[in-house]
Amino acid sequence: MTDSGTALYRRYLKGDNAALEALVGMYSDALVRFAYGYVGDTAAAEDVMADTFAALIVKRKEFREEAKFKTYLYRIARNKAIDFLRANKRQLPLEEQCVRAPSAEEDVFLRDRERQLFAFIKTLPSQYAEVLQLYYFEGFSAEQMCRILKKSRKQVYNLLARARLTLRQIFSKEGISYEDL
Repeated sequence: MTDSGTALYRRYLKGDNAALEALVGMYSDALVRFAYGYVGDTAAAEDVMADTFAALIVKRKEFREEAKFKTYLYRIARNKAIDFLRANKRQLPLEEQCVRAPSAEEDVFLRDRERQLFAFIKTLPSQYAEVLQLYYFEGFSAEQMCRILKKSRKQVYNLLARARLTLRQIFSKEGISYEDL
């Protein structure tokens, strides 16, 4: 069965520009939120999202349907975010990531509970933060994360288990239970 993203992308490849607009409308906010987890800046995250869709426009590759279109799109976004970080050779210092209050724009993307959880996740090693964000914020399955992260199923499960354990330890240290989040 074809997902709606795949069907829209196929229509776009056949010349239907309205299908591309529909894809942008369907995935742009989530991609900005996802990219923000990497770049730590709303404007840069929006640039990463735009670069992701630009890659679809420029390359116009046929989607092979080895995974869902959403998984394919997030893989492109992840690569673009990493490219952005490399090009700008910047990553916010850990202290700044945790202490910096979100702007009004960023607050649109992160509700109170999610913002608190997100702040804790950002203190984790990058691989742990990455799997937790994909799992909890973006709703990807382990199988989809394997494709996005280019890791085996066992690696993803191990990362997810270690990340959860580390997050649990942080919660315990801060005196926070899961129910508080």
